[in-house]
Parts: sequence; structure tokens; C-alpha cells
Amino acid sequence: MVKNDGSNLNSNSQNQRRIGYCFSFTASMKRLQFKNKWVMVTGASSGLGQEISRQLAFNHQANLIIVARREEKLTALKHELEQGAGIQVKTIAADLSNAADIERVLQESLTSNALYGAILNAGVTYFGRHTALSWQQFEAILQTNVVGVVRMTNGLVAHFEQSGREGGLMLVSSMAAIYPAPYQAAYSASKAFILSFGNALSHELQNKDFSITVYAPGGIATEMTAAEQFGELKSWLMPVKQAAREAIYAFAHRKYNYIPGFTNRLGSRFMALLPKKFIAGKMGVIYLKSLMKMDGR
Repeated sequence: MVKNDGSNLNSNSQNQRRIGYCFSFTASMKRLQFKNKWVMVTGASSGLGQEISRQLAFNHQANLIIVARREEKLTALKHELEQGAGIQVKTIAADLSNAADIERVLQESLTSNALYGAILNAGVTYFGRHTALSWQQFEAILQTNVVGVVRMTNGLVAHFEQSGREGGLMLVSSMAAIYPAPYQAAYSASKAFILSFGNALSHELQNKDFSITVYAPGGIATEMTAAEQFGELKSWLMPVKQAAREAIYAFAHRKYNYIPGFTNRLGSRFMALLPKKFIAGKMGVIYLKSLMKMDGR
């Protein structure tokens, strides 16, 4: 743990130099090179995390620590990547909404001091009226998408700050963090937390060779969005291979924030000119149509 002994209470001039440095550090940092380096990917048993793992292995020859709840899927992915890409894979079956599991993941990942990077992708969602969301479901979203990510981030950042080792951390947020998504209110709010948290924390880093990237994709064609309620949104969904490729690009180039897809980036710039209330209203109409279709109305 990083000690809090009051030594951070420096003079104003020292703080100003540190803040100025933090705002500019990513521009001068060399890009991350993953070959033969150990990279952790959470939520690796399916969807974006699984595809990121595949591309890191086959395209970048990274050794991987893959983390998810479903051990059998992790084992299958391990065999696929080790045999197909000739890299090393360590699996950790863990529930990242559970504090004890998170401590175990951190301990197993950091013991050898070889970890180079981590992509915190694990997350859960809910699509429907917020009033129909049970408190248990809400807590699951909060524990996985917010508390679990912060616990993991705390441990990883402390490790890199204390060791001074080169590396990077990527937090997977969402465009729903920027533009509130009706009928995904809790999920949208959880991702907004991650966006603000990651951006703010990146300016506190002391290790000049370590960076934090926040990746904010729009909808992705994954297991999470394969459900019937996303039917009206299928045409909006980005292929998972593209989303993974752009995620690795953003991570390697130490981007501060990154939205994948030219259309998404262009749309985000355009929507920034419009009131959020207007955008959320339009999204709500489309999402409600999808919900009503699912209900047979």
C-alpha cells in the first residue's frame, strides 16, 4: 500500500510542476510493446475480453493472465491460445464483485513482479425500466462495474507506483458514460463513474512510465448484447473484432480517452453540440421500442 504520511503536502510550486507534468506525460511516453510481456484481461471468458485476449496473443505475442468467473471457458481459451499462438496463459477463476477474489487475483498476478499491463473489462448490465431492477441486481452492477474496478485499480496502481516499472492500465467504460442511456440507467451511471475516476486518477500518477487509458465503446456485438431486448439496436453494434483491435490500439498508444469507430467519434463530436436531454430522449424512444417489442406490444 502507498503510505499516506503527509509527504504529499508539498509546496504550491511543486504541485504545479506535478500537475503540469501529468497533463502532458502521455504525449512523450513510448508506446506499450506487448511481445513476451504479461498482460491481464478481466472478463476474458466471452465477448470483448475474450477477443482482446485472442488478438493480444495472435497479433502481439503477449503472455496473458485471463480472469473471469467461468473456469471451463477460461481453460478452453487457454488451450486455444497456447496451442495456436505459442504464448503462455495463466487462468484465474474469480468473481470480481467479491473482495476476497479480487485480493487473490492481485496476489497471483503481482507476485512475480512481471505484470506489464492490465485491461479491466469485466462488467454486467441491465436493460429495462429502472423501477423493475431489484436491489440485488443493482448491487451486482455496482459491485462489479464500480467497486470491483476500483479495488483492482487501487492494487495495480499501488504496484506500479511503488515499483516504478513500465506499464499501463486500461479501464473499459462506455459511450453510455458520456450520454445517459435510458433503460440502462444504473449501467450508464456505473460507466460514468469509471470515466471520471480513470481520467482523474491518471493525473495523480507519479510513475512516468505508467499510464491509464479509458476506453469508451458504443454498443458491441457480444454475448451481453445478444439478448432479445437489444433487437432494435443491432444495426448500431460494432463487430467485436473491430472493438478489440481498437482497444489494443488505444492501450498501446496510451490514449487518455478513446472512443472506437470513426462514426462513433464523429457522432460524439456532433452530439457534444446538443443538449444531453435531447440526446437521452431520442435514445429513450429507440430503447423503449425495443422493450415493447420484446414484451409483444
